[in-house]
Formats: sequence, C-alpha cells, structure tokens
Amino acid sequence: MSSFVDQTGRTIQLDKIPQRIVSLVPSQTELLYDLGLGREVVGITRFCIHPKEWFNTKNRVGGTKQLNLEAIHTLKPDLIIANKEENVKEQVEELAKKYPVWVSDVNDLPGAYDMIKQVGLLTGTMNKADELINLIKENFSRLSTPDSELRAIYLIWQKPYMTAGSDTFIHSMLNMAGFENILADKTRYPELTIGELQSLDPELILLSSEPFPFKQKHIDELQPFFPNTRIVLVDGEMFSWYGSRLRYTPDYFKNLRNEIYSKTH
Repeated sequence: MSSFVDQTGRTIQLDKIPQRIVSLVPSQTELLYDLGLGREVVGITRFCIHPKEWFNTKNRVGGTKQLNLEAIHTLKPDLIIANKEENVKEQVEELAKKYPVWVSDVNDLPGAYDMIKQVGLLTGTMNKADELINLIKENFSRLSTPDSELRAIYLIWQKPYMTAGSDTFIHSMLNMAGFENILADKTRYPELTIGELQSLDPELILLSSEPFPFKQKHIDELQPFFPNTRIVLVDGEMFSWYGSRLRYTPDYFKNLRNEIYSKTH
C-alpha cells in the first residue's frame, strides 16, 4: 500500500499501479495519453477533446461540472484524477467515499511540473513524466522576455464579461507570454462591465477560444468601445491547459507576440 498526497493536501492510498483510471480534466486526460496510458484510462469527460481517438472511443462520464456519477461507478475505477477548480467539490467528495481521488491545484508552471511528476508517480510512468517536464522546461527556456509588456485583459466569458485574476494559471501564462495582466490586483475570475473594462484603458484585449468560444464577430462588437486597443483571438488551450500541451505553448506565445507587437509598434 502506497500513500500519495495530492495538490490540495489530501492523502490517498493505492495498493497497486492503477489499471482503471477515470480522468475528469481535459488537460490531464491529454497528459495521461502522452504518458502512454491508453489501456489504463477507461473514462473521460465530454470536454476531453484531446487526443481525438480517445474522444471518439473512451467512455464519457459527463462534463467537468456535471459528472455522471453512475457512469463512473459502472467503470469501477481504481484511480480518479480531478482538479480543484474544474470539478465540483461536492461531487469529488462523493466519489472520494468509494475511490482514490487525486486532486490537482495548478496556478503556475511550477505547479504544472509538480502535477505532471505526481501523475507519473501515481501511474508508474515516472520516466516519461520526467522526459516531458524536461522538454517543457527546455522549450520555455528559449522563450525570451520582451523589452516592454503590453497592458492586457484576457476575457474568458461574455455576458457577463469575465477575466482572469492573479491567482490563476492564465495569469501565470500571460506573464510568460510577455503581457501585463491589468487585473493582477484581483483574484479568480472577476466580472466586469464594458464601462469598467474601458476605465482600465488596456492596450490589448485577448479573447479566448474557451470556455466561451469568442469569434471575429465579438471583436467587431467590442472594437467601437476600444478604438485604441488591439483585440485579438487567442487559443485558450495554450493559456489554460497545464498538462503535456505545455510543450507547444512557448512557440505559440512567440508567434502570437510577434504578430501583436509587429502591428502595435
């Protein structure tokens, strides 16, 4: 019997390497795939869109916020991997009465590295986890810091408009990308009116592809309120997925930054 402490301080017990894993978090589902756990993962959420072959073939257990507990019971998992922010506490606690539930809590890159390492330990894939961490670190080490940072707002939702505060993984990624988060004095995901957004006088507004799927029409709607602000659509996965997708993030940030700064200066 082995004990593991998750990122919220909870301890779980495993009597063997898990053979029936249910993942409740899209970015961590992709991580499990990249750790080579195709046979072991038996259940994912309907938002676990990567990899495509898992999305098309694995058992679905509902959405991240609305889990189908009966579907999970049917799968008889010997490990469930959840997340403090993405999953509902009461549902996680209900599942923890019957199964080992390991909960991540990732707000920055060091937290992401720790999550990947711990999942590697849980699943007996430590060597692959280490290789992945080293690759992500190497790619981020090649991402230079710009001489000046544009004052930015990152919107994740419309009606109401919601942005990201300083205690979020998105905030950490904005810094890594070379942007100054104007909402650094706020926490979690504050709601703001158009007037409040205008008062912040952003140089840049980033519209995320998730959880709200912003499109060009939303740029067109916002631009008249911000005539001097550059408004750009961005890939939300690159700013908010904290698993193995991080290995692609530095190149994405570099290209995004080059595009924005070339048209801003």
